[in-house]
Amino acid sequence: MAQTIPAPAARTAAPQRRGRIRRILLGAPGDPRWSRPALWAVLAVAAALYAWDLTSGGYANSYYSAAVKSGTQSWKAFFFGSLDAGNYITVDKPPMALWAQELLARVIGFGTPALLLPQVAEGVAAVAILHATVRRAFGHPAALIAAAVLALTPITVAIDRDNNPDTLLVLLLVAAAWACQRAVETGRLRPLLLSAFLVGCGFNTKMLQAFLVVPAFALVYLIAARPPIVRRLLHLVAAGAALAVSSAWWMLIVDAVPASSRPYIGGSTDGTVWDLVIGYNGLGRVFGENNGPGGGRGGPGGGGASFGGQAGAGRLFNDIVGGQISWLIPFAVIALAACLLLLWKRPRTDLARAALLLWGGWLAVHYVIFSFAEGTFHPYYTTALGPAIAALTGAGAVLLHAAGRRDGRLSRVWPLVLAAAIAVTGAWAFTLLNRTPSWHPWLRWTIAAAAVLAVAGLLLGRFVRRAGTRAAVAGTVFAVVAALAGPGAYAVSAASTASNGTNPQAGPSTGFGGPGGMRAMRGMPGGTKGAFPGGQMPGGAPGGQMPEGFPGFPGGAPGGQGSAGQGQDARSGGGQTPWTLGDRSQRPGGARGGFGGPGGPGGEADTKMISYLERNQGNATWLLAVSSAQSASSIILSTGRPVIAIGGFTGSDPAMTVAKLQQYVKDGKLRYILLGGGMGPGGGNASVTAWVQKNGTLVKPAEYGGTSSSGSTGAQLYKLG
Repeated sequence: MAQTIPAPAARTAAPQRRGRIRRILLGAPGDPRWSRPALWAVLAVAAALYAWDLTSGGYANSYYSAAVKSGTQSWKAFFFGSLDAGNYITVDKPPMALWAQELLARVIGFGTPALLLPQVAEGVAAVAILHATVRRAFGHPAALIAAAVLALTPITVAIDRDNNPDTLLVLLLVAAAWACQRAVETGRLRPLLLSAFLVGCGFNTKMLQAFLVVPAFALVYLIAARPPIVRRLLHLVAAGAALAVSSAWWMLIVDAVPASSRPYIGGSTDGTVWDLVIGYNGLGRVFGENNGPGGGRGGPGGGGASFGGQAGAGRLFNDIVGGQISWLIPFAVIALAACLLLLWKRPRTDLARAALLLWGGWLAVHYVIFSFAEGTFHPYYTTALGPAIAALTGAGAVLLHAAGRRDGRLSRVWPLVLAAAIAVTGAWAFTLLNRTPSWHPWLRWTIAAAAVLAVAGLLLGRFVRRAGTRAAVAGTVFAVVAALAGPGAYAVSAASTASNGTNPQAGPSTGFGGPGGMRAMRGMPGGTKGAFPGGQMPGGAPGGQMPEGFPGFPGGAPGGQGSAGQGQDARSGGGQTPWTLGDRSQRPGGARGGFGGPGGPGGEADTKMISYLERNQGNATWLLAVSSAQSASSIILSTGRPVIAIGGFTGSDPAMTVAKLQQYVKDGKLRYILLGGGMGPGGGNASVTAWVQKNGTLVKPAEYGGTSSSGSTGAQLYKLG
């Protein structure tokens, strides 16, 4: 007999559901009535900024997009993070950031929505979780300010419109901060283990960068958690074990698989994940001594200056990075110092002071590493600073304002500190905008005026009785304008401009790879001096010219030119929308991936050559072997067929040997290889090149309808076997 719900339960179920929906939409009964609607408004703004005209992004970063395409064709490629479905080589990051995109692509089909909608969702979720974290420690007003600041952080908007792994990394670390704060607040082990697990997931997203928050989390729990000191230490040991397991599981599985049964690990020197962790994605980033541009493999030192400017204490404030992240760093630092002094005498377990230490430690460690790293440093890495800056801004504004309204010996000092922080913030915003005086010239003067009025209103409201509340409210409004107008304008510019998939940035171009690309740099006062020491490009190329084969770009083309969907300029980003790979009319320029002529940028093939290769691939696993991933990704995206990137991302990975190539040819897995062009530093593997030239057959351009056997980069097609 069918069971029936008792009448009382049936009567109470519907009101309970309505109550839950009401709490979601309007907040808990004790919350201010404005709080939850205001949060929804901020989340809506964030979603609009991140998703506006998203289809203009095309394939975004074609390197990761090609790996997503391959992951939809092969579960092995999915697990390893392979660039190609034939599993020759992986991308140079763990695959966790790719998995959400690949799973969605398997459901709705590969294209811009599958690549970028997960990024939008992750970015909005990070804003929501930050709001919840700050609210528990500092209240609703501080949480709303923090959420608004993170949503409008320029580089965060730019990266959330792209498919680089940083978006997922930020989400995981903000969620880990929430869990760590809960562990401090409750003294329970479970949320601390959750925090460690989430940081481990961050490791499997972008490796050692995820660990930059660990010192702050551990220190805060050790200082401020409720349990006795011995139990706190034991809890940290358990969390360390959880962190080790959640970080290392993928690496241990991959490295345990025989090298012959797995793809080569891109970015490593020996084909192992461990080498990638400690080298290219680890110490090489900090000291510039191992892989990648600026390291031993990518070129002679100074790789950090290639993208983010000279290493040093001022890097985050320079012409390239400053407009992306630094708008509110002065306010956050002043607020942190003042609020720690304000709360210093509170009990050891005080949640607000613990939260200040958590976010302050996050900011300090990231600032030191990002500022002084000698290896490859892109401006978009600084999106990881956004949550800490946002949280400290919200907390500082609310704590200092409240302290100034209380009676006490220092009650007249805190309004002066808050006013000084706002004045410094306005002055710094004016300085940033003054670097590009032709870009909305009215904006910097508006911000300067707002800062002056904000300081005057706040001080009048506190020290002049007649001015009272009205002056304080007006000062608060002007303070919001002074603080958020600059980053908000940059954020809107990022949302209204197709992302540069290789090096996404917001606002007007003031350095390498930003909107406007190299052309904007050539028009800068002093040529490229704002971006490169001595006014030279990386590798010593003068006068704004990219050196041939510059690591990270095919043939030295800025912004990923020559890649599918990026064959225009750095501002065009992904070009037209690749909704379906099967419909050639939807491909950029109506061509198959926007390839140039024979031997075009990065040694890429032209459309006639690709058609010839498709007709003659036969049963071979790979359609073609090319020098680097920048060339291979274009063909993978255009054809949907596996392509070997001989030397990985830059063309310099020692992934291919003569013996391996001979075996591929013997087994019938590879029939064609494109030599020359942008085969990375030194023109690729010399022994492989010599073997191909000796044993392969040069395919004359007339066989596929071309006009020349070599273009500006001298690429030549050989048939093997």
